[in-house]
Amino acid sequence: MNVTGHTRRPASIRDVATAAGVSYQTVSRVINGHPSVRPSTRERVLAAIEELGFRRNATALALASGRSRAVTVLTANTTHYGYASILQGIEEAARAASYAVGIGVLESAEDAAVAAEVQRAADAGGGIVVIAYDPAGVRALGAVPAGLPVVGVVETPASPPGGDRPWVWTDDREAAYQATSHLLSLGHETVHYVAIPSSTRRTSARTSGWRQALKEAGAPEPRPVQSSWGPAGGHAAALKLAKDRSVTAILCGNDDLALGVLRALHESGRSVPGEVSVAGFDDAPHSAFLTPSLTTVRLDFTGLGRSAFALLHGVLEESAPVAPHPVSVPELVVRESSGPPPADV
Repeated sequence: MNVTGHTRRPASIRDVATAAGVSYQTVSRVINGHPSVRPSTRERVLAAIEELGFRRNATALALASGRSRAVTVLTANTTHYGYASILQGIEEAARAASYAVGIGVLESAEDAAVAAEVQRAADAGGGIVVIAYDPAGVRALGAVPAGLPVVGVVETPASPPGGDRPWVWTDDREAAYQATSHLLSLGHETVHYVAIPSSTRRTSARTSGWRQALKEAGAPEPRPVQSSWGPAGGHAAALKLAKDRSVTAILCGNDDLALGVLRALHESGRSVPGEVSVAGFDDAPHSAFLTPSLTTVRLDFTGLGRSAFALLHGVLEESAPVAPHPVSVPELVVRESSGPPPADV
């Protein structure tokens, strides 16, 4: 507020033009990075923008360019760690590029519900990012009409997709392989796996990585325990596994499942890591502060969201090719929850 008690209006593009001694068209060219502006003029305009605290208006930019500077993210979940972190990365990157972000929640995997949400996103204009970690997301990604700019955040594909599929993913197969190999290297005969749901009916990349590590080590392959996304699913699965004294190592499909697994082992009188080692997936913020702290595989979901927007931004601005597809590299984080098996097993 100013000294009279009135709220000062935001600086306009004409205010910047007056302060810099140029036309408002020149200010517009500077804002949009047009090359036909002399360096000295560009410096004056940028100095005026800084002094006046001028902020670009996304609506005005859209009118000037004929393009909608907006992105809609279609997702079935906004709270689970991976989903929420991807949304954070998209929002951060979009904000830096003066794009607005909307979220369309896929409340059902039924075709009609998915089609309606996709249509709303299309009507909003701009580009679309689909988080396809579940059946609803997979259907939405397939339902986006041809010609609309879209990027899919997907499970690790079985093979690299073609250039007509602008997808980003984390290397879940390698992450599961690393975690399983770590547990086997400690001397465990095998590693049991509590799995999160897959977006498709095929074997997930996390399951494939776990299975590959067991096969290479010549270890027995227990039947995967299919579970849910949250701690309750891990708790229910581990109550059954805890009854089998030959179970000495458990890999969990995410850190929330591991939280439930640790609780169930505690209730069953199985010490961690003394009797059972536990490893998670994702390196969610709470994993370092559990007792014991959780061994897990770090995946950069926020960076994945930034990569998704960068790929879409290149399509929208016609400034970058669709390929290649960015891939986040996993990092094994060894903490207190993993150790050698008990000597009497």
